[in-house]
Amino acid sequence: MSQPRNGTTPGDVEEIHWPSLVAAVSSISAVGIAIGLGLPLLSIILEKRGIPSTLIGLNTAMAGIAAMAAAPVTTKLAHKYGVAPTMIWAVVISAISALGFYYARDFWMWFPLRFAFHGATTTLFILSEFWINAASPPSKRGFVLGIYATVLSLGFAGGPLLFSILGSDGILPFAVGAGAVLLAAIPIYIARYESPVLEEKPELHFMRYVFLVPTATAAVFIFGAVEAGGLALFPIYAVRASFTEAQAALLLTVMGIGNVIFQIPVGLLSDQMKDKRPLLAAMAFMGLIGALMLPVLVHSWLLMAAILLFWGGCVAGLYTVGLSHLGSRLTGSDLAAANAAFVFCYAVGTVAGPQVIGAAIDVAGNNGFAWAIAGFFGLYALLSAVRLLFLRKRA
Repeated sequence: MSQPRNGTTPGDVEEIHWPSLVAAVSSISAVGIAIGLGLPLLSIILEKRGIPSTLIGLNTAMAGIAAMAAAPVTTKLAHKYGVAPTMIWAVVISAISALGFYYARDFWMWFPLRFAFHGATTTLFILSEFWINAASPPSKRGFVLGIYATVLSLGFAGGPLLFSILGSDGILPFAVGAGAVLLAAIPIYIARYESPVLEEKPELHFMRYVFLVPTATAAVFIFGAVEAGGLALFPIYAVRASFTEAQAALLLTVMGIGNVIFQIPVGLLSDQMKDKRPLLAAMAFMGLIGALMLPVLVHSWLLMAAILLFWGGCVAGLYTVGLSHLGSRLTGSDLAAANAAFVFCYAVGTVAGPQVIGAAIDVAGNNGFAWAIAGFFGLYALLSAVRLLFLRKRA
């Protein structure tokens, strides 16, 4: 595969590049379906094989480790081989490893397979988000990223639905997952000459990009921590609060609906703001208030559902607006490297969130769930307020 002969230079677009948008969004939504299908599928199969829950959790944690390992090298690969070719290779590796789980009978083999699958999908996330940012005019970037986040959320929601239909027996669920990933290569190949060109290497070391736009990278860290920890431990919190398992599942569904329906409106709102940081701070404050209200409203399913509907939109909005803020500040190879740092911080959050929230429940009882999430939002709200105040004083 060769470097694209033509391409988009990030930051120079005036209209939405629809082939690029379709390629990036459809590819990552296919990956979302595969991940949404794969996570419950693999856990159920390991449970059936008698693997202890601790080892299942350790194997699942390879996803975050793989993401942290892949993020620093993704930009280098894209610079050397091109964005579209790197994405196509990542698609192939993801599909092969997804199918490989069916044939890997020894448990130890699932560790390198997890690493390969999630490392490759991390590469797809980084480069698709970079591509979307590059193909979006500044005035419509939030709207475009809202579409991206909405479709991705639908992809993640579609995976468990497929799992409920296909079950865990035989090769079919693995083949469907691998096939969904392979389909992502088609729009990427069609739009390969529109993929952004990285003409120069990033100017800074990878870790410098983590701190170059701290409002964005901190936002996605909080999003990863609250999303991973909240989704994993909310059913436990709800059941201990006297809800049934079905009611807890419905509350998670309501939160997911909020995630989906608010992304485009939040993106459109961010397009009206030259500086995205006040919006990020506002969503963090709303997330903080929502978390603090959970213990108060825990006796009413309807009130909990109403709060979680808006709360889900606030949590996911941190990702969408944080990504938009990143695109408004950087261009070219710097944007690609910062996108990698962005996904790296998300991966760190997904590892830290469940640990902190789980420990808080053990130490403070059931309401430790809400206090820990409030702590995450509170830290980000404080960071945002301090930075806005500091920048205003400097101005």
